[in-house]
Amino acid sequence: MRAFCLIAFASLSLLSGQGILDRAPANKAARQNPYAGSGKAQRAGEKLFRRYCASCHGESAAGCNHAPSLRIPAVVQAPPGVLEWVIENGVLEAGMPSWSKLPPQQRWQIVTYLKSLAGDSELKRLRGSFRDPE
Repeated sequence: MRAFCLIAFASLSLLSGQGILDRAPANKAARQNPYAGSGKAQRAGEKLFRRYCASCHGESAAGCNHAPSLRIPAVVQAPPGVLEWVIENGVLEAGMPSWSKLPPQQRWQIVTYLKSLAGDSELKRLRGSFRDPE
């Protein structure tokens, strides 16, 4: 259990601060998602996420096994180009494989899905703050 916690903590720390999200080359980080705002791309990205990513990051992207949550602010607020670069190159030192074998369209669809999680998390937070008094 302790080894699991250490691996999860190391994976999470790679995402924030001077971690993996800061490693993307500027030209890659500046890229915009060609599918941003597309509901069709979001649904396709969710299917791809469940197929390739959920076994480590969890069905809801909240993290499990040795992979961190993808709902944390560092990920949700990351530029789309950075997320696509991470998917393409992986995070080998944290155990995430490179998904360069996926066509760019599919990587961008996964990014579209990940970006949709920001709205999902915010909506849940807001709903929780407007509960009826008991």
